[in-house]
Amino acid sequence: MTATNITLAPTRCEFDRALIENLDGYGPRYTSYPTADRFHDGFTERDYRHWLQQRQIGASAWPLSLYVHLPFCNTVCYYCACNKVITKDRSKADTYLDYVEKELALHAQTMGGGVREVAQLHFGGGTPTFLNDAQLTRLMAAIRQHFHLVTGGEFSIEIDPRKVTADTVRLLAELGFNRMSVGVQDFEPEVQQAVNRIQSEEETRLVIDTARACGFKSVSIDLIYGLPLQTEASVMRTVERVLAMDPDRLAIYNYAHLPHAFMPQRRINEAQLPSAKVKLDILQAVVGRLTDAGYVFIGMDHFAKPDDDLSVALKQGRLQRNFQGYSTHADHDLIGIGVSAIGKVGPTYSQNVRTLDEYYAALDADQLPTLRGMVLTEDDILRRNIIQRLMCQFALSKEAIEEVHAIDFAGYFAPELEKLAEYEAHGMLTMDKEWITVTPKGRFLIRTIAMVFDRHLREKQAQARYSRVI
Repeated sequence: MTATNITLAPTRCEFDRALIENLDGYGPRYTSYPTADRFHDGFTERDYRHWLQQRQIGASAWPLSLYVHLPFCNTVCYYCACNKVITKDRSKADTYLDYVEKELALHAQTMGGGVREVAQLHFGGGTPTFLNDAQLTRLMAAIRQHFHLVTGGEFSIEIDPRKVTADTVRLLAELGFNRMSVGVQDFEPEVQQAVNRIQSEEETRLVIDTARACGFKSVSIDLIYGLPLQTEASVMRTVERVLAMDPDRLAIYNYAHLPHAFMPQRRINEAQLPSAKVKLDILQAVVGRLTDAGYVFIGMDHFAKPDDDLSVALKQGRLQRNFQGYSTHADHDLIGIGVSAIGKVGPTYSQNVRTLDEYYAALDADQLPTLRGMVLTEDDILRRNIIQRLMCQFALSKEAIEEVHAIDFAGYFAPELEKLAEYEAHGMLTMDKEWITVTPKGRFLIRTIAMVFDRHLREKQAQARYSRVI
């Protein structure tokens, strides 16, 4: 088999509970490699400008991805770990947009002027629909002043149904959005009360039905398991109500309770959190139900209908992963706009400053608001390629890696192959001379498999062990 052939694991998954209990654990989601904790402040605004300017040399014809972070929320959801600003004052968004417009203009100027093509646009937050209709219109006009949204592109926005009317959904369609991600988390009243997110099924259905009537190509619904007071039975009631809305995509995220890192989580009553066993019961039940309903397991915690673009890309070996999750456009350079936004340009990652004051000060000085980042080494790019293929195709051609990166796979990755042999013994993957192929039962443990190739994580763990010894 040559390196140009593609072989994929079967488009199904097997929930091996014992294996998951023994091997699953917290680890990177690999929306990037290296992961964001490896970014450093030695990568400066000057470095970022340099790499933006390099796009003029040969890369300018390639479309961009554009991410805009809109941090404002009316109320705080206790489980949330996002960078956000809690306020009911919408005028703060006007000030913020003044500076977003400056950042957009600075990016365009640094890349040599002219209107650059954008194949993927995503508004995240916070709550993007904190912005009123006039503010959303203003923001899209500012984007279109410097960027052209190409025909057939993927233009998405995160929606909080509690803050959106049917008229706003219709406006979003007119502005060019064709995909939306709708936050639900859980429909059970006592769970909603425990996490301070009261949201009715009716207002959620209104947003989704209006989106379909307006021609949105895809509607995704986000759920969370592991929230206080959840049980297997209660989550399945939510799942049934969600399935009745017939979403194109579903994500079922695992709640990680880290109150030391995220202050809002301190308001959650830890005694009400489900046990590890109950969480696994919930996940197993949800996976079984979604599979029975005909959804395809995309990877990690994502499911999609068989005819959805993600399912088609998975089947054809075109699926990719970026900072917004699974995508069909992750190979494009990504420009991050707004506080804390992360971007990828050439062999670099960068992240903006995290607070409004820092953001405004940088742009008042006519500087891009870069906080930190990194330039990837050849080894980083090699391992990123491997992790991307495992996460998105569940299969890896050793020969293809050897041809692209001019290495001897067996020699370069001898320690990694030794570890993978242990996973092969567990039935998580198969290996032969040409291929590493993740089995259906290994797909739920794809992060564990990908972590084998994470050199930075291995070095971090070794340093931690050394620190404990001394």
